[in-house]
Amino acid sequence: MQEVRTSYLTLCLAGLTALWCLSATDSVAAQVTATETLRCEALLDSRNLTLTRAEIAENPEDGSSYCYVRGIISPAIHFHAQLPLPANWNGRFLQWGDGGKDGDLDFANHRLAQGYAVTNSNMGHDNGVEPGASFGFNNRQAEIDFGYRAVHLTVMAGKRLVRDYYGNSAEYSYFEGCSQGGRQAFMSAQRYPQDFDGIIAGAPAFNYQGLNAAGTWNLQRIFRDNLVGNLAVDSTGDGSPDSLALLDKLHDRVLLKCDARDGVQDGIIDNPLACDFNPSADLSDLMCPSDTAGSDCFTSAQLQTITDLYNGPSDSSGRTVYPGKMFGSELRWAGYYIPWQGNSMGPSKLMGVAGDHMNYLFYDEDPGVTVPDVRDVTYQANTEGVIPEFHWIDWDIDDFFSGKGDLMKSITDANDPDLSRYLIDAGGKMLIYHGLVDTLIVATDTINYYNDMVDQTFAGSMDAAQDHARLFLAPGMGHCRGGPGPDTWDNLVPLVNWVENGVAPERITATHSTDGQIDNERPLCVYPQQARYIGPAGGADNPDNWRAENFQCQ
Repeated sequence: MQEVRTSYLTLCLAGLTALWCLSATDSVAAQVTATETLRCEALLDSRNLTLTRAEIAENPEDGSSYCYVRGIISPAIHFHAQLPLPANWNGRFLQWGDGGKDGDLDFANHRLAQGYAVTNSNMGHDNGVEPGASFGFNNRQAEIDFGYRAVHLTVMAGKRLVRDYYGNSAEYSYFEGCSQGGRQAFMSAQRYPQDFDGIIAGAPAFNYQGLNAAGTWNLQRIFRDNLVGNLAVDSTGDGSPDSLALLDKLHDRVLLKCDARDGVQDGIIDNPLACDFNPSADLSDLMCPSDTAGSDCFTSAQLQTITDLYNGPSDSSGRTVYPGKMFGSELRWAGYYIPWQGNSMGPSKLMGVAGDHMNYLFYDEDPGVTVPDVRDVTYQANTEGVIPEFHWIDWDIDDFFSGKGDLMKSITDANDPDLSRYLIDAGGKMLIYHGLVDTLIVATDTINYYNDMVDQTFAGSMDAAQDHARLFLAPGMGHCRGGPGPDTWDNLVPLVNWVENGVAPERITATHSTDGQIDNERPLCVYPQQARYIGPAGGADNPDNWRAENFQCQ
């Protein structure tokens, strides 16, 4: 096959059948010279990489041509690389992070258009045949690949491809990821400190077992006792919860208590950790007189659900497993945790990462496969037979500190606060960010980790830590993006300037848009600073004044 392709290109190079060559090639290949095409396809002959594709492709971001490469790392890690043509390469390498349980190949077309050579992997499994966490069922190798091996080896393969394709190594190497990608970022800094010059870690799922334990526990609180504490209610009497009015009422009360404390009444709580909302006291006038559920009052069971979500899970000995939800995040609970008509009684946390996590990725020995319908909490799992079943509703929070999941914690968790090998010895830089109304991965955990990192790596010196790693908190932003607060900015620009020019980001300007129009702009400040309004007197609540120059980090 390689000989046929080479002969065809040789004819084109010789100009013998130019018209035929032009019509026989696709539009993408026609945009590049035959020499460039050969240079890309020659990667298939690499003697020390297992590659399955190397061809010219078109970037849908800007229509430019690039060299697309796919390969395999034994036993089941599939990876790909997006390599700009040599004339378009900016000299930088980028590993693109993943989300959820991954199991596919993700493209970073916008970074490719900026000149980055980009790689990404499936983390060692394909979700088309092993969806969710099922790839880990009695498969330790797949769990190790998912935990840390796939990213590192993909980076090694990617850097080798860069050397082979461009003739020299990348000047700088970066990682960018959010959520699962944030966990990968932390894992890289802790285990492989030589892989990257700069790392972006958004909403990092570093405390992986803790956050999934919390997700399961939160769902158990809501689904308990035939949904007695569900915050979605039946407003029509047909037996199906159709209304989320109680979440609106709860959110309004939280904003009433804490929104204006930052000096701007904008529907966003800038510092949820300073909010002193007390559900029992602040909802007391909204309690149902007969304790019968309705869309305009709260029952005692619903109040308990609210309290549970704010407090977060603890085991029977009182040991905290994971932080509770931030004040101000209430409207985002529905998508992840609340069963109602709008999600067919299957909130995304249940149907996604929590419904099967404890089956396959928590215990050292997997207890069994998922039940036929994870929404059916009355189903009795068949725990006998060659392949037993395990139901998430039966999971016990006391198992978290029991030692039964310690091996998987060692594989998946990236919560070591000592980053001295990366930040000090290797001279790496980290830019960490987290949305303050993220209800999937709670920002409190990231704040706690950062403070622990300051203590462990820099002997408690915040100034010393900020020379190497900076945390930016985004008020009103949800999980990675979205939410009522400013949620859009370019992560790489400030990191590259820091790594390559020594200019540490003092603030990052973020914007929020509605229907394509920017309607809010604020600086994200270096933790622990916060943005304070300094604009026209008396104009703090006027959206016309919500521009970055009217705020100062203090």
